[in-house]
Amino acid sequence: MKRPGPWFTAHDPKETAAVIDTRQSILDWPFVRQCPMKPPPELAELRAKPPCVVRIPAGATPERLAWLVTRHADVQQALKDPRMSADESTPGAPVRIQLPPGDRPSSFLRMDDPEHNRLRSMIATEFTARRVRGLHQPVQALIDDLLDGLAERPRPADLVDAFSQRLPSLVIARLLGVPDTQYDFFVDRTRVTLSQEDPAVAYAAYMDLTAFLRELALVKREKPEDDLMSRLATRHMATGAIDVDQLVGIARLVLVAGHETTTNQIALSVLSLLLDPELKDQVLADDGKLVPAFLEESMRYWSISQDAILRMATEDLELGGVRMSAGDAVVISIPGANHDPGMFPDPERIDVLRDTSEHLQWGKGPHYCQGAPLARLEMELAIKALFRRFPGLRLNCAREDIPFRRAPIFYGLTGLPVTW
Repeated sequence: MKRPGPWFTAHDPKETAAVIDTRQSILDWPFVRQCPMKPPPELAELRAKPPCVVRIPAGATPERLAWLVTRHADVQQALKDPRMSADESTPGAPVRIQLPPGDRPSSFLRMDDPEHNRLRSMIATEFTARRVRGLHQPVQALIDDLLDGLAERPRPADLVDAFSQRLPSLVIARLLGVPDTQYDFFVDRTRVTLSQEDPAVAYAAYMDLTAFLRELALVKREKPEDDLMSRLATRHMATGAIDVDQLVGIARLVLVAGHETTTNQIALSVLSLLLDPELKDQVLADDGKLVPAFLEESMRYWSISQDAILRMATEDLELGGVRMSAGDAVVISIPGANHDPGMFPDPERIDVLRDTSEHLQWGKGPHYCQGAPLARLEMELAIKALFRRFPGLRLNCAREDIPFRRAPIFYGLTGLPVTW
């Protein structure tokens, strides 16, 4: 398999010069999963040989390097350390995707405090336990409608296309206040934007989605309803606390964060159950009482965030026994941390009875995912309803033909052929 090139770089490598230890070998990165069911084997090798923090290429030029952090303790420290900046606007900071000048998305996920906390607090009340509980019935209704549609499809059917990919888009459309008549457009543009297959097509869909959200924000400011966009428009945009571009950035973040994790996690969790009948029986027994525990373990096991968290050291510091210099780029490996045997014994096995409270799929520290309660609700309701409706659900392809999506940012499935 051809190894992909580095998928992030710096704004202007000439503006910052990383301190390079020429005595340390540079690893060939990104790593590739040799087995689709496991993280790349290099992560385990690195964790076993201190120092576990190592150099990797960070851009098109050989002098641009980054540190790769793989152990659970080191990853947790990097996520929580205020000296690790997430601000992509800082000269030399690593960025995920290069867009044309002036078109980079505004997202508080890629900001530091105080601006990060100021924008983040504007949607904090949307994801409280009380508000998420209030979404139980609407989410269940969307699930039931999708399963009705799945039942009417010819068999075999693609569970990703018919169910796991559509549910998060519909939930977020409802959360944002997208009119029912525009659901199809919203879902389609979201799917294409996040496909990561054809960059030009994805970017065109991204621009369509941005224009749509901008127009929706202006409509909600004049005719508010009971939804997130209306509350942002009337409470914050109308008062000048944010402008329309910042509002669109917040909405876009809610969309991307809420879609990718939930879509891929539902599909991969279903796959885990279909591949292991004993596990399925264990999880679904007693009306699915172990489904929440299984989902937490599934998130730890699959660790779909593919070294997607980037930081930059703002001052000299030590991490994992390695000295880093101000301006150094850092790649944080969630798969490495979640498969650290020092934290999770026998990590390559799904164990629904293990303590998963320290898994890092949702992050840690100030950038911990606000939408985690909603995603958990969607996944739990989806898994229970799917197997209740289709108790005979089974995989309709050989294990070696399962279409895994080896994308650079989020791991997942391009499809899941099933029958019943």
